[in-house]
Amino acid sequence: MFNAVLISVIVMVVLSLLRINVIFALIIAALTAGFMSGMDLTKAAEVMISGMGGQSDTALSYILLGIFAVMIGFSGITSILVKHMLSIFSGKKMWLVLSIAVIASFSQNIVPVHIAFIPILIPPLLKLFDQIKLDRRAVAAALTFGLKTPYITIPVGFGLVFQKIIRDEMTDNGMAISLKEVTLSMLFPGAAMVVGLLVAVFITYRKDRVSKKAEEFDVQDIDIAEGITEQKEDVTWKLSHTFTVIAIIAALVVQIWTDSLVLGALSGIIILFVCRVVKLFEGDKVVNEGIGMMGMIAFVMLIASGYATVLKETGAIDELVEGALNITGDSPFMIALFMLAVGLIITMGIGTSFGTIPILAALYVPVFMAAGFSVMLSATLIGTAAALGDAGSPASDSTLGPTAGLNADGRHHHIWETCVPTFLHYNIPLFIFGLIAALVL
Repeated sequence: MFNAVLISVIVMVVLSLLRINVIFALIIAALTAGFMSGMDLTKAAEVMISGMGGQSDTALSYILLGIFAVMIGFSGITSILVKHMLSIFSGKKMWLVLSIAVIASFSQNIVPVHIAFIPILIPPLLKLFDQIKLDRRAVAAALTFGLKTPYITIPVGFGLVFQKIIRDEMTDNGMAISLKEVTLSMLFPGAAMVVGLLVAVFITYRKDRVSKKAEEFDVQDIDIAEGITEQKEDVTWKLSHTFTVIAIIAALVVQIWTDSLVLGALSGIIILFVCRVVKLFEGDKVVNEGIGMMGMIAFVMLIASGYATVLKETGAIDELVEGALNITGDSPFMIALFMLAVGLIITMGIGTSFGTIPILAALYVPVFMAAGFSVMLSATLIGTAAALGDAGSPASDSTLGPTAGLNADGRHHHIWETCVPTFLHYNIPLFIFGLIAALVL
């Protein structure tokens, strides 16, 4: 009951729901976990800071992607995109949401750029969303769907990385499984995500809604590039637009070739400067606005990495699992219920399903082997438990990414309009489908 991991995650969630900035919530939660495990506050802070380097590459990538997005906005090419989308989806707002979900899905497998497309695509569409009275919570649900479902179910791009981690970690812990079996086992959580998206788009958020003004959320307006937020009258195709497309393609090619988001974004930035789509003297402006757009995500990812380090150092994750097993006995349904609950707690705190798999596999595989679970069921529960909490976690890029785009005008709240909706629409179906798997596999 007084487990350090459990209490610290509750602290983080409560503070976030009270609209305390997620950075403060994460720091306080990390210090709480360390203090409850016997560390003094100084030691807990040191452990947290030492672990922040684990996401330094990701943080730098996000900042460079933000700068790249602002430069693309300066080119005016997004105005052409918005004009065409307005003509295509006028009066068809739910189909617009589903189209965004499809585009987001491409970012995980076909063109594996993860959240890099969000600050390029979403800010120019915000005025369109308000014109057609589209509930931004539906868009947040669509983006999170596209950022999660493909890597859960499709063994290509980030999906191949995710499923290989499950295969390798299960095998290393004594339960051999093939990649094909992992892919088949992930159909359960994949189906859960589809159900969550359809409920969000066609039931929960189908009614007209215009987002509140920034002051109604007690947050400051965010100053971002005029080229991103305002649609220009001149939407004819220019040479600068061609150079912009070349820069985008080059960034994708370099990122895929080198497996580095940093090098990919940097190559696109260099091309836009060299081709004078953005002038060199505008460098300070695009850097400031790029950091303003994505810097928050970068810092949250750094602190989340430190928080995860504190949770691992406490040793309380092991205690949490052991305590759960003392309650479940050998019932497959009860074991699945508690293992999924533990996965939800851990991932909500750490904010990454990829980073949670090694922890869960080490703890779960011995339990599953003792209980006589099949490899398919074991993989399903590990993959589902890792995915649980990624949607809805204040520290996850699956929620931070959508907020970065939807809050570009300061009219979208990270916790109440991204985290809470995605938590409800995806974690509940994931939990249910995980329990169904325990009964049928």
